Amino acid sequence: MRAFGISLALTLLAAAAIAQQKAAQPQTVKTYASSADVAALIAKASSERKDGQPLVAERILQLAPYNANLEYRAAVGPAAVHEREAEMFYVIDGSATMVTGGKLVKEARTNAENLSGTGIEGGSSRTVAKGDFIIVPENTAHWFSAINGTLVLMSFHVPRTDSSTR
Repeated sequence: MRAFGISLALTLLAAAAIAQQKAAQPQTVKTYASSADVAALIAKASSERKDGQPLVAERILQLAPYNANLEYRAAVGPAAVHEREAEMFYVIDGSATMVTGGKLVKEARTNAENLSGTGIEGGSSRTVAKGDFIIVPENTAHWFSAINGTLVLMSFHVPRTDSSTR
């Protein structure tokens, strides 16, 4: 019985050490994605989307603290404000109505740096379509208020480190 206890303790210690090593490892770096890679991510997002789910996100590229994500949007989702980072979008496919500015409706805090809402009061609406680029400054409400079929985006969050620009 004592041998079993020692064996169990050693196994638990080894598992804890492995978990600490994995946590300490640097974030994966992925600095290139081919058009075939992106097409595969779009197909994956489309197949994994559940009925009524407004958004499926997949990582395209990653170099801490930056991440380029694929956003597959087939329904209107919540509006957002990112308090400490700008967000850039490139429309890969589809079209939508995007509202920027204004005030979040039914504002709620999602985490320490982001707010969400059910929509936006005020703001400016514009149609966005394949090939368009959009940049949303930090602290600016933004929302895709209407999706025409499916909207596929590349989104890129840009942390702002200079507090004088806020």
